[in-house]
Amino acid sequence: MILDLPLILDTRRNHALEHATLHVLAVKYPRQNLAGHSNPTGYFIFGNIPTTEVETAARQALRLLKLGERDLAIHNGCGTNIATMILLAGGLAWFVLKGARSSAGRLLRLPFAVGFAVVGLGLSRPLGPWLQARITTESELDGLEIVEVRRVGRGLIGAHRVITHT
Repeated sequence: MILDLPLILDTRRNHALEHATLHVLAVKYPRQNLAGHSNPTGYFIFGNIPTTEVETAARQALRLLKLGERDLAIHNGCGTNIATMILLAGGLAWFVLKGARSSAGRLLRLPFAVGFAVVGLGLSRPLGPWLQARITTESELDGLEIVEVRRVGRGLIGAHRVITHT
């Protein structure tokens, strides 16, 4: 299966650990804006917090996921949720409007397009987390270890690199 190819599986596992790290950090820093980005070799955490705190959170998140706390792999702010919402709402609205041959026709269909977009938004709420759980993350982390956590860059927003290895 394509989801189990090495680079894809590594990214999915790191994505789960990134989400879990963000959940752990959110407990200690509830008002801090944090974000992440995963790839096959690890992930980044963006936010103005000490690197030592990122490392502690990452190691705790790894331990919790290995203990079976799979819910930590799902995050409300994930790009999967956002992409699902945009594609469903926009796609359903486009479907309604695509057959209109004139501006007047599109205007007449606009209320239906908005209604379909709202339906898409409603459907995306359970679908985004479902896609995270089954496609974009993998919470089975046996053999995964954290190799290094370091601060990267010198910008206004802190960036921390978490390097993993299986």
